[in-house]
Amino acid sequence: MFYGRDDQLEALMALWNKRVPSLVTCRGRRRIGKSTLVAEFARRTSSRFIKIEGLRPKEKLSNADELASFARQLARQTGGDDTPPTDWDRAFARLDEKIGTGKTVVLLDEISWMGHYDAAFPETFKVAWDNLFKRHQRLVMILCGSVSSWIRENIVDNGAFAGRRSLDIVVRELPLRVCARFWGAAAERTDVREIIDILSVTGGVPRYLEEIDPALSAAENIRRMAFLPNGILATDFEDIFRDAFDRSPGIRADILRALSGGPKNVAGVAAALGRAKSGHISAALETLEEAGFVSADEGVNPETGTPVQQKRYRLSDNYARFYLRYIEPALKMIGKGAYAFASLDQLEGWDSVMGLAFENLVVNNFRELLPRLGLDRSLLLSAAPFRRKNLQVDLLLQTSLSLCLVEVKRRKEIGREVVTDMAEKIGKIGKRPGRSLKTALVYCGSLHPSIEAEGYFDALIDIRSLLV
Repeated sequence: MFYGRDDQLEALMALWNKRVPSLVTCRGRRRIGKSTLVAEFARRTSSRFIKIEGLRPKEKLSNADELASFARQLARQTGGDDTPPTDWDRAFARLDEKIGTGKTVVLLDEISWMGHYDAAFPETFKVAWDNLFKRHQRLVMILCGSVSSWIRENIVDNGAFAGRRSLDIVVRELPLRVCARFWGAAAERTDVREIIDILSVTGGVPRYLEEIDPALSAAENIRRMAFLPNGILATDFEDIFRDAFDRSPGIRADILRALSGGPKNVAGVAAALGRAKSGHISAALETLEEAGFVSADEGVNPETGTPVQQKRYRLSDNYARFYLRYIEPALKMIGKGAYAFASLDQLEGWDSVMGLAFENLVVNNFRELLPRLGLDRSLLLSAAPFRRKNLQVDLLLQTSLSLCLVEVKRRKEIGREVVTDMAEKIGKIGKRPGRSLKTALVYCGSLHPSIEAEGYFDALIDIRSLLV
């Protein structure tokens, strides 16, 4: 099941227009569909496809085990000797012998695991690229992994690879309009709130969306995925969190728990952890951001026109938020098969948590809003939530000539108070010469008739319109 990723596929396909081989890096969180994207690229271009995946590091494994697995996978796909090579020089030489002259895509998947036990692995690969792989004109070699920080530190930012990479792909969650395709023909018959409730739990992660049964309600889908002993959402967090880092998660899990209640700056995170503000916390936040769990909301202060002084970090991974809020506290009961509920509304604080999750979905998909706001051809200076004392803007889109304040609401009934709230926010930000202020409401629910009749909002965007 493959949907979307058109921009990444187009960029990959363009590599075949070159007369030289291409070295590509591909990174993103587990379950996001990196390997599936590469396989689809090979399929659509009728290319020979060789995939070799590193072994997840474990206590009793060694570099010899990685080399043996490399040899077995290569032999299984290409024939020939599966005797373990003694080092990575010989392993890469054996791969080189199997590439041939036709169009070939080679995927070295979970590359950080592959090189985990050999500190010289990146340099050894660089030598192999320069002296072996680079001779194959019809080759696209893709280094892929979930430990984004390892790929950045050892390949992307490694001076030894300067001028060698053709493309760096960061695979992110699917946009809402693509997510809806996992419901198939049933999407048109399914209430939008049902779809949004599931996406508020899964985010745009393909592997989770594949588990959806369109014939079932949102409550039943979520119950099966999250609250049964072997449900994918009940068991997946520890795996994806561990796999996102090449070392112990350390305080990162505690930071996510601190952020699950709302965005915070570094000082706010430190206070929530009962620690002093430090570079250690800042570094952990940066790795969480690179791994795709957290977003740093920064940009331009709309009141002063200057860059915001402090980043605010937001738990942008909807699954992680749901896991920490609902699944983790109930893991023992879930493991016993004793966790049950009749409706989602029975879960404590469901509406407020889903309201935050819905905001996350909209902010993560802000690019889908731009055509509807007449900003698709504008250069954005900032696109992020904005918060200060007594002022909260769910999403603030800024250009050199305008500010667009976007209110995001998920309620069964949305009353006229949203107009009053927005008017107060406009008053607090104030007008500045040469800058126009625009307003928008993105909503999931039923609008009070007066909201549209008054015409206060420049744009009213029903979330349904982002699902088609």
